[in-house]
Amino acid sequence: MTGEGFLAFAELAALGILSLSFLLTVVRVLRGPALPDRVVGLDMLVAIAIGFIAVIGIRTGYTLYLDIAIALGLVGFLATVAFARFVMSRRYEEEFVAPDPLGIYAEKADD
Repeated sequence: MTGEGFLAFAELAALGILSLSFLLTVVRVLRGPALPDRVVGLDMLVAIAIGFIAVIGIRTGYTLYLDIAIALGLVGFLATVAFARFVMSRRYEEEFVAPDPLGIYAEKADD
């Protein structure tokens, strides 16, 4: 097996593995039992997309794909941080500003 043949095989194997991981991650995003599972799934989708871009960059030989992968990595990181802040703020509100369904802590108007 020559070097070019091995590279072509490695590219096809990488695309196959990335496609399988993409499908499994989409299933996790759709079925995820909780919001953090979905956020981790979306972050994984960004990582898989960066892998696809890297393999396509190797196949075509264009170095411009490296810039696209870096930009996508930065956007994915910022999106993950934003989702994490959203989840943390939601937990903070639920923990400290929980509604009082029984009215135990409600102030009485008679006093």
